[in-house]
Amino acid sequence: MVVRIPMSLTGNRKLRQELERLERVERPEIVKAIEVARAHGDLSENAEYHAAKERQSLVEGRILELKDKLGRVEIIDCSKVSTNRAVFGTVVTLMDLTTEVEVTYQLLGPEESDVKKGSISVFSPLGKALLGKEVGDEVKTKTPGGIREFEIISISSSTIQ
Repeated sequence: MVVRIPMSLTGNRKLRQELERLERVERPEIVKAIEVARAHGDLSENAEYHAAKERQSLVEGRILELKDKLGRVEIIDCSKVSTNRAVFGTVVTLMDLTTEVEVTYQLLGPEESDVKKGSISVFSPLGKALLGKEVGDEVKTKTPGGIREFEIISISSSTIQ
């Protein structure tokens, strides 16, 4: 059974651009660097050669990872999701019931989540706790700092696709 990866249109576009850059720019540059390093002679003590081969290994690994993820992606247009409940793509504003501080997060997939930019993964503890909840619902989640309780203040659609 193939495990699907939820992703926004924007996130999918970014991954495809990264894959294209790796295949069309990085890969050829590395091949040239390896050729130049080989021309310097003895490969056993050639730092340039070893650095280029290591870079090649990292790039090829990332290419395989991106192809796998893009092959399993389930694209969701975040601007068209229902805002009746917290679902993938929605923007959820929460009130921390302990600190009374409001925080806002967009629920996205693991490849797109970035807490500093205001997005969390639907697979994170808080993301899982929020899924399916409505405005006014309270959620408890385990965080590195302990159990935290939030109340959902609002749910809105995203401006990104």
